[in-house]
Amino acid sequence: MKTKAYQTLLALSLSGALLAGCDAMDPETEPETENEETVEDTPVNEEGDVQVSEVRVDVTSDITDAVQEVDEAVVSIINMQRVGQNPYGWYEGSQDADAEGEDLQQVGTGSGAVYKVDGDTAYVFTNNHVVDGSDAIEVLFKDGSRVEATIVGADLWTDLAVLAIDSEDITTVAEFGDSENLTVGEPAIAIGSPLGTNFASSVTSGIISATGRTVPVDTNMDGENDWEMTAIQTDAAINPGNSGGPLINIAGQVVGINSMKISSSTIEGMGFAIPSNDALDIINQLEQDGEVVRPVIGVAMVDLSMVSPQQQEAILNLPDDVTGGVVIAEVQPDSSADEAGLEANDVIVSFNGEEVANGIELRQEIYDTEIGDEVEIEFYRDGELQSATLTMRTTEDQTL
Repeated sequence: MKTKAYQTLLALSLSGALLAGCDAMDPETEPETENEETVEDTPVNEEGDVQVSEVRVDVTSDITDAVQEVDEAVVSIINMQRVGQNPYGWYEGSQDADAEGEDLQQVGTGSGAVYKVDGDTAYVFTNNHVVDGSDAIEVLFKDGSRVEATIVGADLWTDLAVLAIDSEDITTVAEFGDSENLTVGEPAIAIGSPLGTNFASSVTSGIISATGRTVPVDTNMDGENDWEMTAIQTDAAINPGNSGGPLINIAGQVVGINSMKISSSTIEGMGFAIPSNDALDIINQLEQDGEVVRPVIGVAMVDLSMVSPQQQEAILNLPDDVTGGVVIAEVQPDSSADEAGLEANDVIVSFNGEEVANGIELRQEIYDTEIGDEVEIEFYRDGELQSATLTMRTTEDQTL
């Protein structure tokens, strides 16, 4: 049981605490603060409506500076095609098969950039698949103006194309940078027209995710990959319509040409661009010659993996340890393969000293040679390994 003296002492202590609390809240005794701030009145007009502040904020950055270097050179590419052809051979809306304009409709869009001016002509790069199948091409500039373009040249395997337009109103051209010096993690900026011309001159940014990626490509859309593209990987958003537009570095230089993306509900930020160093060599050839001249051996082929085990045994008579190669389906007359004595059902397993397991690898080895080179090829015929020497030549035919 507490004593009376203790209760008195406790009461005095509580009384002092309350008095101290009252003193602290007394405005006349509250100490002045050194950093006292006041809220300014909100700017309003005569009617009392809140107005936009006139304070300017500096938002320039390395990215905005880079975009400013090149955005005037970036264009939309419009693929125009004749539509509505009836069984009699003329197009609905006109009985004149040569009529222009009224029969043409926009069937697809992509992106590109002006990279060169030579006198009255300006040159634009884009993707082959952007202009493929077109009956006419239009180029849309950032300011909304349109001009007609002609296809100077296009290449299926690298998915590149060069267009020519009038240079009269061209004020900016894109500058190519060195894709060999890219560093993973450095900024990457994509400019183009995603989802069509309504979103022209859209800018997205990210980083270089990887260099030297090998990406399988189905060039003829038959469900089988027949080429592999070496590409730059980026997480800068690339959408349908960005194809053919530039991927630029922080200096505003073109380091890649946007070509494809991996699209899936479970995948984010995996776009691919053709490296500028690879693209520039092809672009120069297209500009000068209208095509890329490559060596061929003159065969139609099918991967050994596509031939059933029963056919491999009954027709090809291959040893059990041969699991990869390319089966010759047809030999073009008077071709390098024909002159070297190759025949249908021969199975190519080595080209120029390199083993080949499929058509992609064989095509890559062929394209690494020069026209006029003499190359040794190894193949199985009726179960026996043989060799021959081919002289690399070129042809306009699409066979290898």
